[in-house]
Amino acid sequence: MAVSHIDRFLNEATAPDQDGGFSLRKDQLYGLYTSWCMLNRSIPAAGAEFWQEMKARRIRSSDSRLRMTGPAAADYILATYPALV
Repeated sequence: MAVSHIDRFLNEATAPDQDGGFSLRKDQLYGLYTSWCMLNRSIPAAGAEFWQEMKARRIRSSDSRLRMTGPAAADYILATYPALV
């Protein structure tokens, strides 16, 4: 069975946030997703479609219980906070 675009994103760019202290908020999770798409030369899903996919995986926008990781995390952080460059 082929791994879906969204599952690949979750596997490559997120990790569980066990204690819930640093869980990605809605805008952060979608921003990380768009960074991951850019790095992988993929067209990002529209916001509504993305959140529908997250809901199907029981990932809530109010408490994702996910942290960012990998190259997409670095890209997202640098894009969000350009003063760090």
